[in-house]
Amino acid sequence: MLEKIQIIKQRFDEVNDLIIQPDIISDQKRYIQLNKEYKDLKKIVDKGEIYKSLTDNIAEAEEIISDSNDAEMVEMAKMQLEEAKAELPALEEEIKFMLIPKDPDDAKNVVVEVRAGTGGDEASIFAGDLYRMYSKYCSDKGWKVEVVSMSEGTSGGFKEIIFEVSGEDVYGTMKFEAGVHRVQRVPQTETQGRVHTSAATVMVLPEAEEFDVELDMTEVRIERTTSTGPGGQSVNTTYSAIKLHHEPTGMIVSCQDQKSSHKNLEKALKVLRSRLYELELAKKQAADSEKRKSMVSSGDRSAKIRTYNYPQGRVTDHRIGLTLYDLSNIINGDIQKIIDELMLAENTEMLKANDDVI
Repeated sequence: MLEKIQIIKQRFDEVNDLIIQPDIISDQKRYIQLNKEYKDLKKIVDKGEIYKSLTDNIAEAEEIISDSNDAEMVEMAKMQLEEAKAELPALEEEIKFMLIPKDPDDAKNVVVEVRAGTGGDEASIFAGDLYRMYSKYCSDKGWKVEVVSMSEGTSGGFKEIIFEVSGEDVYGTMKFEAGVHRVQRVPQTETQGRVHTSAATVMVLPEAEEFDVELDMTEVRIERTTSTGPGGQSVNTTYSAIKLHHEPTGMIVSCQDQKSSHKNLEKALKVLRSRLYELELAKKQAADSEKRKSMVSSGDRSAKIRTYNYPQGRVTDHRIGLTLYDLSNIINGDIQKIIDELMLAENTEMLKANDDVI
């Protein structure tokens, strides 16, 4: 373990020297990458210092117990040895998890798309519930949420809503939410009290920077229209809404949330880049055998990942077999405990797959 930590420390010192070099500072992409690496390595180096201090304490205590004739010193050394040995295993496990190679996309902001699936009006209402759940969760974490576009359901909620989330390590947290979410409850429109099953699909796309995706604007047709739906005269009478048609893939992205055509175009391009980036990411994951085996984040957007059962007040995550009887708090944004369990499951899988690295 100490050898691994020393290798990390050497790389940390290298990166520390690199990020102050003028040629690195002038290369934005490289500078951002190295800054992120610096922060990640620093966390391991700091834990490594604690680990080294503990092992030094153990060695010192064992030496005193072995060589000293002072009974009081020996007694103190035994206490020091016991305390250090008690702390060591948990710290070793923590460092092992930190040494697992990080997904570079984990630090990115995200574009989240929530779409109503089977279930008609009830599915749209459920899509609205999911959006509010994520909004509350992101707000509690201090992340910023901005709506890109929405299509409202006829009885409330959304047929589709797309929003951006920006903050620290957003994709690394939110990626676990991608997939099909099911709800089992009595719909507001149901007169006989029967429980219905409806669904909504959640897509979580890592936000692509301009240098992540080279977007050829000659392949993008820009359509400017007046906005539809609520928003007042200035929104509905000016050609501020943007619809992008990406000819090679057939992708269509719309944005009408802002009054400014320029801002809507900026947001729509961000979503288009993220979707194209996600396409490449999906290919990469499909080619990666370990990713295919992963039960936690397979990237399969058609997989049923979670059920929200209202009659029983139960939420079940099917990937790890986790059931919590705390639906009211979860649907109000308290999803961290589910994400923590999913992260732990994925890290455990990756730890097994990376034994040679650890």
